[in-house]
Amino acid sequence: MRTPCLAALLLAVLPSLVAAQAQPTAPATDAPPSPSAPSQTAEEQNELKVRSLEERVTDLKEKIFRTKNRLMNLQEMVIGGDITTGAKAVLVHRNEMGSSFYLESVTYALDGAPIYTKVDVDGDLEKREEFEIFNGRVVPGNHQITVQMVYRGHGYGLFSYLEGYRFKVQSSYTFDAEPGKIAVVKVVGFEKGGFSAELKDRPAVRYDVKKEEEGGRRGTSAAPSDAK
Repeated sequence: MRTPCLAALLLAVLPSLVAAQAQPTAPATDAPPSPSAPSQTAEEQNELKVRSLEERVTDLKEKIFRTKNRLMNLQEMVIGGDITTGAKAVLVHRNEMGSSFYLESVTYALDGAPIYTKVDVDGDLEKREEFEIFNGRVVPGNHQITVQMVYRGHGYGLFSYLEGYRFKVQSSYTFDAEPGKIAVVKVVGFEKGGFSAELKDRPAVRYDVKKEEEGGRRGTSAAPSDAK
């Protein structure tokens, strides 16, 4: 019969269960507290801030350096060109103004990039009748010259009222640079209108253009272009 067998099994196991329950359990031991990180001193915090600032400055310097390189590459593309297939431009400044106008300063730019700036000091600009301001290779195609000339009135006699007056002349001109050729552009400050024109209306700019073959002396001249 199953009932006596089950009762006998319970009687056999029961003493071992009671003995197991009676054994005392070892008390749980707390883990030793981990040492806390020491707090930073004011000096250490300042050093950390300084290091952070230095890293930011270094990063900014690298960005500025990369930007400068990109700008230089762009400038070379605009006014550089390939020596074998590119063109060449020569820009010349010439002063044909009369004694009533004293040249105080000039500023030149090629395709928006400044190439020459000069302020007169003791006549070192006014007394120079003609000089070169740019001589270099350019990519074939159209290029724009921008010029600003500032004159001071130099009056005497009936025209003494001109003394101290300032006359600012701004002008721009577009020329074509052809592959294998030299474009010589002479920028001339002159008085237009003759004696019949008022003095304040006389300062003007004219562009004399000539094309030459590279390596040769042959050239063709274009009609002068006046611009104010």
